[in-house]
Amino acid sequence: MSTPAARATPAHWLAGARPRTLPAAVAPVLAGTGVAAYADVAVWWKALLAGVVALALQVGVNYANDYSDGIRGTDDDRVGPLRLVGSGLASPRAVKLAAFAAFGVAGVAGLVLAATTAWWLVALGAVCVVAAWFYTGGSNPYGYLGLGEVMVFVFFGLVATVGTTYVQAGAFTADTLPLSLYAGACVGALACAILVANNLRDVPTDTIAGKRTLAVRLGDRRTRGFYAALVALAVALVVVLAAVTSWWALLGLALLAPAVPATRLVLGGAAGPALIPVLARTGVSELLAGVGLFVGLLVATL
Repeated sequence: MSTPAARATPAHWLAGARPRTLPAAVAPVLAGTGVAAYADVAVWWKALLAGVVALALQVGVNYANDYSDGIRGTDDDRVGPLRLVGSGLASPRAVKLAAFAAFGVAGVAGLVLAATTAWWLVALGAVCVVAAWFYTGGSNPYGYLGLGEVMVFVFFGLVATVGTTYVQAGAFTADTLPLSLYAGACVGALACAILVANNLRDVPTDTIAGKRTLAVRLGDRRTRGFYAALVALAVALVVVLAAVTSWWALLGLALLAPAVPATRLVLGGAAGPALIPVLARTGVSELLAGVGLFVGLLVATL
């Protein structure tokens, strides 16, 4: 691990927050709010607070990963974007405090939602923070065991989407739960695809560092196929959701615009820095899926 030799600028801290991953936080909130609007239970200020929770958790995860990977030396020889600890631009303590600050913001917004919906959401929020920290933190991080994609699908797909619908509906209902599960699985599949592309890029360095991600375990060829399968699953779920709600939901297929060229790059054998555009395009795909589902389900109520 490098010793900090320079002070990180605001631009460095912004880069360390990994803006390309933030669509993974926004998309499930949009999709879950679309379901709430379709069921005529939307509460817009709660949707906004859910967005704050999701964004703050995502930023917290990113800083926590920067800290944990940095102190382990995993980021000493990177192919991808800047890491604050690994580059020596910020001390581990500063990055850890940034992660805790982001989790704190999520906690405050989450407490307001819990106080106005159900107090068991506090326990769920605590589980989310613990899962975020131990992705790469602790003595036996699950991200190093090939379980990262599972947790991303669960927390940044199902939990975020279903939770967003729940805090607006105030209950799990037959009208909202199945729809929010479909929507959550759709955006969750694309969130997983972002992580798969990231880990595919890092296979050489992760292998040396002993980080046994799912991409390392599957190998290059099967990881590329897995990425394509996740994109296909997202497309299929948009169609399913449209079939059980309104064909307006097919606006979610806007995800294909950036996903098709991204998939071509992955299946075409792009490696190392050539995979960085795939991360951005997959993030945009997830955002477009969330926006498309939100707009489609909202328009269907008019």
